Amino acid sequence: MSSFSTRALTLLSSVFGACGLLLVGVAVSTDYWLLMEEGIVLQQNQTTEVKMALHSGLWRVCFVAGPEKGRCVASEYFTEPEIEITTENTANILKMVRTATPFPMVSLLFVFTAFVISNIGHIRPQRTILAFISGIFFILSGLSLVVGLVLYISSINDEVMNRPREPEQFFHYHYGWSFAFAASSFLLKEGAGVMSVYLFMKRYAKEEMYRPHPALYRPRLSECSDYSGQYLHPDSWPPPQRGRSGSEVSSDISIQLNQTPLPPQPKSGEAVGFLP
Repeated sequence: MSSFSTRALTLLSSVFGACGLLLVGVAVSTDYWLLMEEGIVLQQNQTTEVKMALHSGLWRVCFVAGPEKGRCVASEYFTEPEIEITTENTANILKMVRTATPFPMVSLLFVFTAFVISNIGHIRPQRTILAFISGIFFILSGLSLVVGLVLYISSINDEVMNRPREPEQFFHYHYGWSFAFAASSFLLKEGAGVMSVYLFMKRYAKEEMYRPHPALYRPRLSECSDYSGQYLHPDSWPPPQRGRSGSEVSSDISIQLNQTPLPPQPKSGEAVGFLP
């Protein structure tokens, strides 16, 4: 059962991470975060006439109605594009949303790093710490993205609240599918992060279960001997002795011969007796 749950966590964290990476990548690269439409209300028959309609993303703005219909321009990051916008508040909205752009980019970088580390950890599960690191990166990616989404929504709401109310004009806006992809990727990345951290805890607990206890290596000394059990621990084993060469053996023999005293010589005039 434990092995099945570990495999399920591995599979789910990979699927959630891959889907989160895909969704945030599509959201950052497309231009359907915000859709706006404005025009005038005809008092004769209470109908509306659209003066301008557009959809915008993090990098460009595309017009679908009005004098700039069919034209797409880059967002105003470094240069001021020559476009005709009906009201100043609409132009301010397009400018204010730029403050939220860095956070989805950081989130994309974090989730890509987490996905790579997570897959390496799945290939080599003995490196338990990789699951924890990937989980932290998944969570940081989700937090960075949600900060960007909150800034994006708040900047739009501030400009809409400051917009003057005129009965002869109308203004509508709503968030597009790129924004929905980004919000969905936040949930997927946080889920992948939580599962990766939980997977790390399960792998770490499994390693601790099969790791020998340090008490098994302690020498068991008895009261009758100071050296009882000293060879139970590998650290107390004597170092292996190196074989002696022929020159060392011959040198030791010559030293012993030099240190051995010679037998006393017989004095002159004394007969040497031999045993029968």
